[in-house]
This record gives sequence, structure tokens and C-alpha cells, in this order.
Amino acid sequence: MRPIVITAGHSNADPGAVANDTTEAIIVTEFRNLVAAQLRELGANPITDGSGPHNLPLADAIRLIQPGSLAVEFHCNAGPRTATGVETLSRPDEQAFGGRLCEAISAVLGIPSRGAKGESAGQHVRLGFVRAGGVICELFFLTNPTDLLLYQANKEALAIAVADVLIAEAQ
Repeated sequence: MRPIVITAGHSNADPGAVANDTTEAIIVTEFRNLVAAQLRELGANPITDGSGPHNLPLADAIRLIQPGSLAVEFHCNAGPRTATGVETLSRPDEQAFGGRLCEAISAVLGIPSRGAKGESAGQHVRLGFVRAGGVICELFFLTNPTDLLLYQANKEALAIAVADVLIAEAQ
């Protein structure tokens, strides 16, 4: 099995997007912990960028990605209140995997899949985590109150679905 690396997209020093009385850092750190716990239940030993409320800065998280590993960094998207959906950003060789993540998340949350895209499709032209071989997963739009409510109501089921995709891909 390929090593599985999961990270939360924002360190304790950078909250990321702030909307609807929460921050991206709080959401993605919580979700990383849920997915890590599910992976352990399935017999995997995930490599993470921290535990509990803590996570490493991006430069340190990137160093966790070793050749051959499967790496995903969780984020929340931000935009107009009506923007919705899940998307991934990755190198071309990881886009099929990104698409499977999008479909699993879309199915659990009932939000559209915006698809697996190249790194230049995001708001940043060059993404260090992607360049290192990882996939950035924008779980949902934090700025959309409905997306956030759907996440909060389904986060455990979502962690199970994402862990299942990770295990299948790592085989």
C-alpha cells in the first residue's frame, strides 16, 4: 500500500477563509482528524501534519510527501454566497484520483462536483503542495451557508467516504 499523507490546508498562524462564524483552518483541521481516524480504523497508518487543533505550516507539510505517496491537502473554497461544489487541483497524473474524490464528496454532501482541475485553475498559479505531487481538495464553499450546514450534518459520513477513496487509491 502506498503511504497516505493527509494535511489541513492552513496552519495555526493562517486561518484561511473566514465566513459563517468559522474559519477554513478549523474546518479542515477537524476534517483531517476525522479522515485520519477512519483510515486507522481501516488498518492504514496515515501521515498527517498534526493532531488535534494543530497542524504544520505549508513548507513542513510539503516535506511529508515522499515519492510514491498519496497526498491530499484539505481546503474550503471561498466565493459568492451562492457558489457551491467540490473541486480538486492537481497535476495531470493525479486528476483521475481527484475526480474520484470529487464524486465521493459530491455524493455525500449533495453538492455539485466542479471536477478535477489542473493547478492553474485555482486562485494561485503555482501550488507548492501540488508541485510536490499532492492533490488539493476544496471540500465545499465555506462562504455558502448551505454547503457549511451540509458539511456539519454529514462530516462523519464524508470522512468515511474520503477514507474509502484513499484506501482504494493507495492499494
